[in-house]
Amino acid sequence: MNPRLPVALSDVIGAARSLAGDVVRTPTTRSQALSELTGADVLVKFENLQYTGSFKERGALAKLRSLTEDEKRRGVVCMSAGNHAQAVAYHAARLQISATVVVPERSSFSKVARTRALGAEVLERGRSLEEAAGAATALAAQRGLTVIHPFDDPVVIAGQGTVALELLEDQPDLDMLIVPAGGGGLIAGMAVVAKSFRPAVEVVGVQSMLFPSFAAPASSPAASPGAGYPTIADGIAVSTPGLLTKQIIDELVDAWVTVPEATIEKAVAVYLEREKVVAEGAGAAGLAAMLDDPDRFRGRRVGLVVSGGNIDLQLLSTVITRSLIQTGRLTVLRTSLSDVPGSLAELTAMVSEYGGNIVEVTHRHRDLEFPARSAIVELTVETFDEDHGRRLRDVIERGGAPRASG
Repeated sequence: MNPRLPVALSDVIGAARSLAGDVVRTPTTRSQALSELTGADVLVKFENLQYTGSFKERGALAKLRSLTEDEKRRGVVCMSAGNHAQAVAYHAARLQISATVVVPERSSFSKVARTRALGAEVLERGRSLEEAAGAATALAAQRGLTVIHPFDDPVVIAGQGTVALELLEDQPDLDMLIVPAGGGGLIAGMAVVAKSFRPAVEVVGVQSMLFPSFAAPASSPAASPGAGYPTIADGIAVSTPGLLTKQIIDELVDAWVTVPEATIEKAVAVYLEREKVVAEGAGAAGLAAMLDDPDRFRGRRVGLVVSGGNIDLQLLSTVITRSLIQTGRLTVLRTSLSDVPGSLAELTAMVSEYGGNIVEVTHRHRDLEFPARSAIVELTVETFDEDHGRRLRDVIERGGAPRASG
């Protein structure tokens, strides 16, 4: 390994000593369900089980422990979309260090609320991580605070690398590591460890197609930042990679893949249903890569990291509902009925007779597309699968309803 890289294996080992007993040594387990689904031998490390719900505690605590007494007395500031903020707030409070957190405007409500509850002063500044970073830097100069960068700091990178120390201790014979990347702190630290212990292991980085800061060359149209576009993977929505992380990544990361929003969303749902685990979008990105291109990983012994589980409950509810619709377990039927007594009862009885469970009914008379003496009914129905939903639509059409769609 290049000795001129900003982080070495010895730094990660030192970080592990400083973190011992103060962060969770998260489990790594083989997933039978994900292995069957992808055709690979899948081992999952559950960093969502950290107290604040993500791997970010490792780097944040490593940096806080490295501060001088004067730096601790003056306090710290960080910028973050959520997970790093919670990690800094939690461990700063534990160490009795004053913490200020700068987050972009419109950050996740749940993450901001949690950060405040953990004791930090939270300021919302700017529309992106980059603008929030500028505000944090200005605040540090104004108040004499130490900046705890979310990824572009050698101590933080070393702290994140402890994920790989544990993973490879538990599963030393991996063929491949698949790691989500935004600013690059996690994958840089993990790559240092992986290539030190097992040079043959393939380190694959995963990014959202909306934010391919490492995956796409700077000159490529695909490298255009996705700022302003909503992404389910806000934890890796970083438009500009770190300078230190890029040095390590350029040297040690073997390949990059980008995944579409729909596949990240699917991966969140798969983790929930198959593993009974809540993963945020960024935390599910590694699995999304496998679902998007299973042939790329089939037959390999693969290590995945669920890097975080801090997903807003409202967003998670939307993901669940959309997954049920996409897999045919919720079917939306829209039809018109004669506006006479009993017609709605006949329709619902027909749905029940053929095994559908109605969970929502919308009944209205004002749709100009249909005659005045008709009513428009939209039913949301629990069905077994897509085939059951199609058969149910066919039954309604044969039963005489003028129109059914779903």
